[in-house]
Amino acid sequence: MAQPNNAAVGVDNTFRRKFDREEYLQRAREREENEKERAKAKSKGPTVQRKPLKHRDYEVDLESRLGKTQVVTPVAPLSQQAGYFCSVCECVVKDSANYLDHINGKKHQRALGMSMRVERASLEQVQQRFEVLKKRKTPGPFSEQDLDERILKQQQEEEERKRQRRERKKEKKKEKAMEEEIEMDPDVAAMMGFGGFRSSKK
Repeated sequence: MAQPNNAAVGVDNTFRRKFDREEYLQRAREREENEKERAKAKSKGPTVQRKPLKHRDYEVDLESRLGKTQVVTPVAPLSQQAGYFCSVCECVVKDSANYLDHINGKKHQRALGMSMRVERASLEQVQQRFEVLKKRKTPGPFSEQDLDERILKQQQEEEERKRQRRERKKEKKKEKAMEEEIEMDPDVAAMMGFGGFRSSKK
């Protein structure tokens, strides 16, 4: 009878993969050298200086084509296709939310020659901006009397609207009553013994 322990002597039956450490160390060194060479090749060109972000000096037109129908053909130029056309990037965006995202995004700003960095404002610029905003918005001093007057005015307007509604309802009832009287012939009503199909309530 053969013993199972003697059969396994000198045979590798662990089924694990064996790696040659020197070979993989050499591959790693070669890869690092290639990456360094690529980085040097990329950095050879001059760095591009872009302007910082600034405010738009034009109004974004989102509502001019709102509610209008348009025939869309596949052979039409990009500027006449359905959606919003960006003339800077020469692309069509399908809806207004995506169009706003596009014109505020990195790709569009780079095409305009701007980076996504904002210029730091100095103390004098901030003070000047506050002065401009103060001049633009100069409301008078607010008091409780102004609030009372506004509340009274609002109540009077509400009462006037209610009165006009009541008058319109009365006019409609009168018109309806006149129509009913016209439909009934007075001779036939007298012969039948009643004046009309109205209730006795008023």
